[in-house]
Amino acid sequence: MDKDAFVDYEYPDMDPVPTIAQKEVILPCDPTADDKLYHICITAISVVIMVILALLARKTQSANRNKGLASLLSPVNFLDHTQHKGLAVAVFGVLLCKLFGLALSEDPLPFISHTEHKQNWVILGVFYYPALYYPLLACGALHNKVGYVLGSLLSWTHFVVLVWQKIDCPKTPQIYKYFSLFSSFPQIACLAFLSFQYPLMLFKGLQGTEKDNATEDLNSSYYKDYVKEILKKKKTNKISSETRGLLQRILDAVKSYIYTPEDAFRFPLKLAISCVVSFITLYQVALVLIVAVVPTLQTARMGVDTDIANVLAGFKIELSADKNEVVRIVVYYMWCVEVCYISSMTLSALVNLAMLMRSMVLHRSNLKGLYRGDIYTVYNCQRRIRPSRPALVCWMGYTSFTAAHVVAGMSVLIQTLVFFLSLLVAVFLIIIPILHGQNLFLFKALWNMWPFWLMIVLVVLIQHICARFCFIRKTAGTRDLDNRGNLFLLTYVLFPVSILVGVLLAAWRLLITALFNIVHMGRMDISLLNRNVEAFDPAYRCYAHYLKIEVSQSHPVMKAFCGLLLQTGGQDSAAQRPRDAEEGIQLVQKEKKVHKVSSAKRARGRWQLLYTLVNNPALVGTRKHFQRQSADSFVNGSLKKSIKEGSKKETPSKEAEGAASN
Repeated sequence: MDKDAFVDYEYPDMDPVPTIAQKEVILPCDPTADDKLYHICITAISVVIMVILALLARKTQSANRNKGLASLLSPVNFLDHTQHKGLAVAVFGVLLCKLFGLALSEDPLPFISHTEHKQNWVILGVFYYPALYYPLLACGALHNKVGYVLGSLLSWTHFVVLVWQKIDCPKTPQIYKYFSLFSSFPQIACLAFLSFQYPLMLFKGLQGTEKDNATEDLNSSYYKDYVKEILKKKKTNKISSETRGLLQRILDAVKSYIYTPEDAFRFPLKLAISCVVSFITLYQVALVLIVAVVPTLQTARMGVDTDIANVLAGFKIELSADKNEVVRIVVYYMWCVEVCYISSMTLSALVNLAMLMRSMVLHRSNLKGLYRGDIYTVYNCQRRIRPSRPALVCWMGYTSFTAAHVVAGMSVLIQTLVFFLSLLVAVFLIIIPILHGQNLFLFKALWNMWPFWLMIVLVVLIQHICARFCFIRKTAGTRDLDNRGNLFLLTYVLFPVSILVGVLLAAWRLLITALFNIVHMGRMDISLLNRNVEAFDPAYRCYAHYLKIEVSQSHPVMKAFCGLLLQTGGQDSAAQRPRDAEEGIQLVQKEKKVHKVSSAKRARGRWQLLYTLVNNPALVGTRKHFQRQSADSFVNGSLKKSIKEGSKKETPSKEAEGAASN
């Protein structure tokens, strides 16, 4: 390299000859709130709270079946779209943060330290922490004021002790001095939400404004609003995609990555938990990758002295005759490497956030498509939307699989490493040579090949120009081939050059495919394989099975049907109550008016039931006159058009006649 290459360049503010930096020694810190004693106490408190909740559940079980021991043993209904999602999301966030600490800590459990068989205690910790935070969910399961009080005390205890420990010991020797503090931020946020939410629920319970979520599912107006929304006439967009401008297309592409809530659609609970878990996982993995590498690079950069000139001279690399100048150059290069790594981590985090937002948009689109029976658009094949053993297993582990794929997508060996190497090539082979005007190896190599690039460009231009003006003929609004003889001759002449163009296309295809798979590695809602073999992608297969359970068990139209059915039954029972005959003629007249109103409501409700019954694809196979049809007559759970037209000519179905007559 040229000795004067870096003499006139202004470097960042650095010491000309930095001294060797001494690494700060962080001693183990014991907080005032001892972790071992705290876990012993909080475990005992959690057990006492569970006993109190069990006794309370037994007392309320006879009065309300929904508030008994069953709700205590199953505090979260993952198939209810109308329940409050905050408690479950926060508890899952706290549990995930503890599992990250469990994997990185030297002592997996706070009860024991300096263990030889760490893996055994890690396995025990995997089951200990879910049991420890289970009462945070159970306190809200009974929808009782006592449970809200206990939940408030428990959440505030977790929150105050955690903040107390981090204030006492902000520095720890684990990975980086502030790593433990930074990694606890999501856990503190989740516990703070629980500490606010339980007193708020207690206040609503005392005011009598809290809704009973145990029976809110079918009684909620959400499902009826969803049915009304899909029955509305949609305004068709008269502007075609061809007439839209480039700016409008760009805006549409940007909007496809931005999730905007809709009143007529609510995310399933497991998807909401998966989104929050993915965000926390993204934060934790990015934090580990930054604190494990950046402080080491900074320490190495500050430790460079004049001896580095002798080391480089041993490899026959002479940057400058002045050793201080050599130190400046080496420090500057190491600073560039540090900037490239931080930039790659930032880029990777932003890409994963964009993919997370895009996944939320696609989740909603897939669920809406399956709700209306559009199976081919979602799956590209005919599938039965019903529970199965593989589907149930995938549904159970979907949230955990999502977190694992985010970890795999951001790991050093995949996404971050590729971005880091790409930025290194761009900085050291393009940016720095241009700034210094030296060591333009890449540009010289490309310039020496200018005849090859010129030939490729000219051949591609000739093909496009000839195809535009010579080989396509427009007549009467149609297009056809013209000058076929010249077309065949040009195809033969350009055959060798087309091979070279094909090599470039193959390299570009490999680059695009690898980049696409790397960027979308953390997503499970799309397949990284071709649609014909997407069943071999285990992540997408898990997502497809998850959708089966979610749609078959939580279909909004089905729940609207059940809600209307219960509402109709309640109206019938209310209409049959005995009247007081001693109130005279005015009361009789009022009864007739009320009876007429209730009859209209009852008729309208039954016609709504009839509509949902006839248009439910899952019930087609249970109809008697449809069971005689062959399997080829069904597409996505509904009959073909020709079969429908033939069946219309026959007598109407008995269930339609019975529902209409009622």
